[in-house]
Amino acid sequence: MTTTLANIAQHLGAELVGEQGLQIDGIQTLEKAGPKHISFLANKKYRSALNTTQAGAVILSADDAEHYDGNKVICADPYVAYAKLAQLLDTTPEAAQGVHPSAVISSEATVSESANIGPFVVVEAGAHIGEHAQIGSHCFIGANARIGAGTKLWNNVTVYHEVNIGAQCLIQANTVVGADGFGYANEQGQWVKIPQLGSVIIGDRVEIGASTTIDRGAIDDTLIHDNVIIDNQCQIAHNVEICEGTAIAGCTVVAGSTKIGRYCQIGGLSAITGHVEICDKVVLTGMNMVTSGINEPGIYSSGVPHSKNKEWRRTIAHLRNIGDMHKRIKSIEAQLKSQE
Repeated sequence: MTTTLANIAQHLGAELVGEQGLQIDGIQTLEKAGPKHISFLANKKYRSALNTTQAGAVILSADDAEHYDGNKVICADPYVAYAKLAQLLDTTPEAAQGVHPSAVISSEATVSESANIGPFVVVEAGAHIGEHAQIGSHCFIGANARIGAGTKLWNNVTVYHEVNIGAQCLIQANTVVGADGFGYANEQGQWVKIPQLGSVIIGDRVEIGASTTIDRGAIDDTLIHDNVIIDNQCQIAHNVEICEGTAIAGCTVVAGSTKIGRYCQIGGLSAITGHVEICDKVVLTGMNMVTSGINEPGIYSSGVPHSKNKEWRRTIAHLRNIGDMHKRIKSIEAQLKSQE
């Protein structure tokens, strides 16, 4: 998509200093941009790149604008402006257009006339597909499931029975929503399956990455509130509740019956144990191991940063001796106390 710099500034509600009619046909980094590209500066540590960039225009803050003499679009938050401009210039194709003749749609399903259903999609009885929804090829929509208006499912997404997905959601390929939670009882060494009788309820404007799994509840429902974003290859177990505005990065695992509050940020490769509650506005840095509830907002870390192999091996050797060191210190403390 090609547009003028004036149109971009108007779309962003930003101030334009420079050539209004300049044609822009893409977004690129400061280092790689050419005369027909627009770039952005969102981090002051890259300010020196303004001296060498070949970009036709740059989106930047008022503080950075004085350091650049070229065409500039000035706004309060350049990174948010970049996101909105990327939406305007997005060339991602639709997941489906029209209703493909190979789709298998139950006569007892309700499909909006404006919905789009791709090749080899299966829509079972009682399912509801909302207005302008897009269901990519080879998706499965189970009995009595609901897909909200404007929601897009990419290829091979599986939505189990009774699952309810809200409006304007985006679910990437190979994700599974509503599979059985990991519920079993043990009878003298034999596993007895517990049928998972709940469902998954997903709010509006939720985005879920590729190959992520969200399990249905055992009795109550698994709940994903509005405006939650979940990255690729995450596991959300049964009866988990994730509240509005929370972001979860890739390969994170959330065990059953855990509640995560509003506007939390969960770093990648984190593991959160079951039956705990995390309050609003908690930030977990990557590789966190959360074994108990968190009731105070803030930033929490537990992952071990990388180090050279020899240093790491020495650290592990010391770690293995902590128990003995503790006993020796306690013994020395006792001796010193007796001498006093």
